[in-house]
Amino acid sequence: MSLIPTIGLEVHCQLNTRTKIFCGCKLIFGGQPNSAVCPVCLGLPGALPVLNREAYRLGVRAVLALNGQPAERMKFDRKNYYYPDLPKGYQISQYDEPLGRGGWIEIDTPSGIKRVRLHRAHLEEDAGKLIHDQSPEYSHVDLNRAGTPLIEIVSEPDLDSSTEVYEYLTQLKAILKSARVSDCDMEKGHLRCDANVSVRRSASDPLGTKVEIKNLNSFKAVKAAVEHEIERQTAALAAGEVIRQETRLWDDNAGRTVAMRSKEEAHDYRYFPDPDLVPFHVDAVIVEAERQAMPEMPRQRRRRYVESLKLSDYDAGLLSQEREVSAFFEDTAARLGDIKAAANWMIGPVFAYLSAKGVTLDQTRLSPDLLSALARLALDNKMSFQAAKDKVFPEMAESGTAPEELMRRMGLEQVSDEGALDVWADEVIRENAKVVEEVRSGKDTAVMFLVGQVMKKSKGKANPGKVQTLLRSKLSS
Repeated sequence: MSLIPTIGLEVHCQLNTRTKIFCGCKLIFGGQPNSAVCPVCLGLPGALPVLNREAYRLGVRAVLALNGQPAERMKFDRKNYYYPDLPKGYQISQYDEPLGRGGWIEIDTPSGIKRVRLHRAHLEEDAGKLIHDQSPEYSHVDLNRAGTPLIEIVSEPDLDSSTEVYEYLTQLKAILKSARVSDCDMEKGHLRCDANVSVRRSASDPLGTKVEIKNLNSFKAVKAAVEHEIERQTAALAAGEVIRQETRLWDDNAGRTVAMRSKEEAHDYRYFPDPDLVPFHVDAVIVEAERQAMPEMPRQRRRRYVESLKLSDYDAGLLSQEREVSAFFEDTAARLGDIKAAANWMIGPVFAYLSAKGVTLDQTRLSPDLLSALARLALDNKMSFQAAKDKVFPEMAESGTAPEELMRRMGLEQVSDEGALDVWADEVIRENAKVVEEVRSGKDTAVMFLVGQVMKKSKGKANPGKVQTLLRSKLSS
């Protein structure tokens, strides 16, 4: 049975504040359990919340970065439910007057750019954390996260594949990081996602029964969970079963979703205005200040790289996603004076190194000064590109040592002296008579084998361009 999937996402993002959203407790990660708490985030009687101005400002910035409309008036509501890590018995959130509405995110698809609409964005506090592995009898509660400021971004059901889901999350993360709204560190719980999945027989049919999937702690997990849920619902309908509206958990080890509970509706949470936080009108001055201070977004950067720097759309896409990567690339290109060479070094050696080590640029000793100096050595034929990439670059990234010093220390200065090249070329010609004959009979590509043999004799020091010219000259006479 071929069905059409429909997917909407609810993404919770931790805002880049120093303190919690309604109290002055510091935000910490990995600290002693229950060491960053106070009467407000513990929900003790008589404690009154006060909105963190920075959390509000970052929330407005996020709405603007996502092309949404900040509210003119907003209020906070109590979302009532019981869970052991929710000390007050309710969560302070927003219901009918949220921080912002509308907006969109553009994603790349095989058929072109697709605009995914956003429904709303609202502020809320996070709950605490349950710890189940410290006792065979009890679950422990750590409330350090309780009161952490979150912005929840809810998309419209515009996504129709797991690939689009992955691309949407990638673009959303890039936007929020570029706007300096959040670090989006999923390992620290800064970015969490719930997926709503349904299927239907044709685009003209009403949307199918929605199933929410929770416990998705990575983009890879979201993609896998969505794929599995589409398959599960398709198989169920083919067997004549009825899809129930429910919440399911993703079991990463088993690679499947598991039923958790029936899906709650808004009325199940008994939302009502929080009497301790009065509604307020949004300060238009703050909104305009954030609009004017908005940094360049990833897709704007990508267009600039294509139109002004003349990079390919593929290269521009790779270099424009992360703000730190873009800044590093632009600084390197400015120092080197060669945009394409800087792009090639970033996309090639730099990205390969970061991926292999599992680190980010700021966790290395690399700098635009070092990378541009290394690239210049290769461009000026003082060292072969291969030696620069394979031998000097990894050591430079680890130690921060100047590339010219490493080149001398490793004995990698490129030999362009015609006397030395002449000796190596003559030896290779004598030792490879069959290949020499192939070249002279018209097999032009065979000359590269001879170049390789000269490079081998010189231990990589010979200038390959000069070697090739010299060999062609010798073999044409």
